[in-house]
Amino acid sequence: MYKPGNNFQQYCSNERDLHLESNKVDEFMDNLNHPYKDGIAFLRQIIKQCNENIVEEIKWNAPSYRITEHFATFKLYPPKHIQIVLHTGAKKKEHPQKFHLDDPLKLIKWAAPDRCTITIKSNEAAKKVGEEISTIIKSWIKQL
Repeated sequence: MYKPGNNFQQYCSNERDLHLESNKVDEFMDNLNHPYKDGIAFLRQIIKQCNENIVEEIKWNAPSYRITEHFATFKLYPPKHIQIVLHTGAKKKEHPQKFHLDDPLKLIKWAAPDRCTITIKSNEAAKKVGEEISTIIKSWIKQL
């Protein structure tokens, strides 16, 4: 959203770039061959609604989300289920921050103190756990 006093030309340029990135993700999804494509599409919308500053783009050959650094990326292969990797960017941190996430549905598997994977088994399951995924993503963002 443009705020008076900000550089209008820079704002327009940034908005155009974000729109182009969004189009690239839509095009990527149109061409995606994945048995859980519908669930992934549903979860894309859930993630984007978690924070007004989230930018969606293709990174690591999958939809990925950032505010400043990338923090969530779909893991599309192997296509056995839907997976979202929560992380703190591309580079491993020397002294990683320990994150805490409430996980009553047991969807999360921790790989490191600052990296975990959410696994959802089907399109139907994705729709059932949408609210839980939203809560997890919002909590992750608050801890970044």
